[in-house]
Amino acid sequence: MAVPLFGRLSFLLVVTTSTLATRIHYGSIIRKSSSDVSTFREAPKFRNGDDCGSNASKTIHIAMTLDANYLRGTMAAVLSILKHSTCPENMEFHFLCGKYDTNVLRTINTTFPYLNFKVYRFNPNRVRGKISRSIRQALDQPLNYARIYLADILPPDVKRVIYLDSDIVVVDDIMKLWEVNLDGKVLAAPEYCHVNFKQYFTDLFWSDKELSSTFNGRQPCYFNTGVMVVDVDKWRQGRYAAKVEEWMAMQKQKRIYTLGSLPPFLLVLAGNIKAVHHRWNQHGLGGDNIDGKCRSLHPGPISLLHWSGKGKPWLRLDSRKPCAVDHLWAPYDLYGSPVQSLEE
Repeated sequence: MAVPLFGRLSFLLVVTTSTLATRIHYGSIIRKSSSDVSTFREAPKFRNGDDCGSNASKTIHIAMTLDANYLRGTMAAVLSILKHSTCPENMEFHFLCGKYDTNVLRTINTTFPYLNFKVYRFNPNRVRGKISRSIRQALDQPLNYARIYLADILPPDVKRVIYLDSDIVVVDDIMKLWEVNLDGKVLAAPEYCHVNFKQYFTDLFWSDKELSSTFNGRQPCYFNTGVMVVDVDKWRQGRYAAKVEEWMAMQKQKRIYTLGSLPPFLLVLAGNIKAVHHRWNQHGLGGDNIDGKCRSLHPGPISLLHWSGKGKPWLRLDSRKPCAVDHLWAPYDLYGSPVQSLEE
């Protein structure tokens, strides 16, 4: 049933049988016609390759959360993906939002009038009783946990999805990440096996032999959940959402970690994912979770820059106290006046 909204913007609203999510599928596109949305410039339309088509088998599915507080980051991320993609017209974005915000949706339509996307409302009640307080309030928002339920939220025809945080920019063709061979694993991501893995869990966890034995038989390697390629069917069939929830329930009984939604992912999957090149998540550019101090790039090639941590590039640029790496994000900022032409 098409319902008129914003004049020329219409959508089909489908309420799922569970209370997990509401799907909002967009039809006709609204053009710039309102002064209410004037803070973001309209992005250019990229057509980078000749061997592209609308065949569903060629579609690259990308999931991101959609929040007014991080909208500026989301816009930059989308622009960077489209600019560097060989076939930007083959992209389909799946945005997960915690509440229906007409201004946010209007902004997407006016900034990317050609974008192929769908919006899904994630019901925060799904996790509200399961979230435990972490070291940073931003990590405790229900929307941070929506990635656990991608297999339940996305349409059945989506078999694979790339999940990305909103504080990233992609500087390579994302098709290279999309085509990674999962080798039967449910998830692919850059992993790090030489970090101090014990820092992600409390002393109580490591002193409890029954809890810490979960890592027996596998090498616990850190991976960042802000960049993941997920086999949606395998996630659903393996009941991975329930497995993550079990550790979240344990956290409510015993404080075994302090970093929000990341540790339960590690408890379930660390040491059992498909490792991809580190170039696909140059993370930590936002500094630590307490002070957000400046950090330098790691050596080596880079395909994706990730401002994980407390410091976000748009906030540091606005404060006129940017870190050196923030200037790598600035050319993709569609907010206000142009910083630098993307065609230069």
